[in-house]
Amino acid sequence: MASNLDTLVTVFGGSGFLGRSVVRALCKRDYRVRVAVRRPELAGFLQPLGRVGQVHAVQANLRYPASVEAALRDSRTVINLVGVLAESGAQTFDAVQAKGAAAVANAAAAAGAGLVHVSAIGADEQSASAYARAKAAGEKAVRAAVPSATIVRPSVIFGPDDQFTNRFAALARMLPVLPLVGGETRMQPVYVNDVATAIADAVDGKAKAGATYELGGPEVLTMRQIWELILAITDRERMLVPLPFALARLKAAFLQFAPGPLKLTPDQVTLLQRDNVVSDEAKAAGLTLEGLGITPDSLEAIAPQYLWRFRAAGQFQRKNA
Repeated sequence: MASNLDTLVTVFGGSGFLGRSVVRALCKRDYRVRVAVRRPELAGFLQPLGRVGQVHAVQANLRYPASVEAALRDSRTVINLVGVLAESGAQTFDAVQAKGAAAVANAAAAAGAGLVHVSAIGADEQSASAYARAKAAGEKAVRAAVPSATIVRPSVIFGPDDQFTNRFAALARMLPVLPLVGGETRMQPVYVNDVATAIADAVDGKAKAGATYELGGPEVLTMRQIWELILAITDRERMLVPLPFALARLKAAFLQFAPGPLKLTPDQVTLLQRDNVVSDEAKAAGLTLEGLGITPDSLEAIAPQYLWRFRAAGQFQRKNA
């Protein structure tokens, strides 16, 4: 069998939360990995994920098409992971997730490279959320430029360095009473390594060409259930106070400027008004993790492995001590 070390894969956004797992998965499959990021001098931590010389970081910014074209030169496959959860300066949803996605797709088409594009469950041109609309615009641009591209739509992703479970656990450490926004909204949290495996499988050619996969974990949980699980794992007793969407949006108008885990934007409140789960259509078509032969890990099984640091006595704290 020929080694994948002769095959170059360029990963845009490879130094981010999901990107690190994707780079690791590709390295395990012996691909050469070029990581395209805005600050390559800060991406050196990725090199130990592979053999000497297997991972190389280059500069690229999706807002500058010429840098995108240079970054993916000679690549067999391109992976676009770039996205933002909140807008900041020039990094707007439209610039990154719509126009940026188009720049990557157009460059991949011109180079004759395959494309794996990461979007999100909930991407919808008619959505009230600017984030979801930009994700849908990005998907449309990808399909127009590279019809054979594989699009991956994860639900909310969790893992050791996420901005989801860690954020909630940090809030629980800070506040005696926790505001619950969208308590009955359903999520299907998916483990970051499972998403990375699915993306690597697509690079291997195991995914259906031109298909859109929806990736979710083994359980559908409400936001209240997720909060309760995190509180149980971190062994903290906190009161959960439901916050109506109208009031949450008003608070978010101010909290969007807050630092760290306190940050909440009006657009995020809008997103919380809709369920974020794998569709019945994707299940029926086998366009899921299970359809790729991947058995997803649950939040309950994985989160205790890294959320222990939020317990009062860390890893040495005995349950209910």
